[in-house]
Amino acid sequence: MSTDIRIGPDDVARCAWVGEHDEYRRYHDEEWGVALHGDRALFEKLTLEGFQAGLSWITILRKRPRFREAFANFAPELVAQFGDDDVARLMADAGIVRNRAKISATISNARIVAEMRFGELDDLLWSFAPALPRPHPRSFGEVPAKTDESTAASKALLARGFRFVGPTTMYALMQSAGMVDDHVDGCWRAR
Repeated sequence: MSTDIRIGPDDVARCAWVGEHDEYRRYHDEEWGVALHGDRALFEKLTLEGFQAGLSWITILRKRPRFREAFANFAPELVAQFGDDDVARLMADAGIVRNRAKISATISNARIVAEMRFGELDDLLWSFAPALPRPHPRSFGEVPAKTDESTAASKALLARGFRFVGPTTMYALMQSAGMVDDHVDGCWRAR
């Protein structure tokens, strides 16, 4: 069996990155690679992927409930109204990642999303999903950090004024939101 597959305590074969973390297991089994739609849900993913840059994803998953509370459940129209007092409140909140640039980018990005028509963020992001699914990778060594599609998505969002949306972040979003399916061959989730 590939070292990129791990048999869990429940005897289920999963991508090895899940390890022994219950939260990773739940995320892998229920979210990662599952098609996600909706402006609010995608704004949340976009934000959390941006906050993850330079950190482990498990850190973000563990802090996600507090992120949701702190950022008005990622309702773009509410986050768009955040001001200096909110930035100060967020910078003092140990329950989230306290990075002023990322907090400011989240508010700025929310303002852009709030100006979009309903469903436009969903349509925009999904327009970069590959037209055809590719075969499941045999190993994580075959999984790219970025693709032509994630680079194009990054350029399109940057042109609209979004921040913290580089090609690698956009590819992570594409994986997370099910635009691509990078479950390793042999994982029970591999379609």
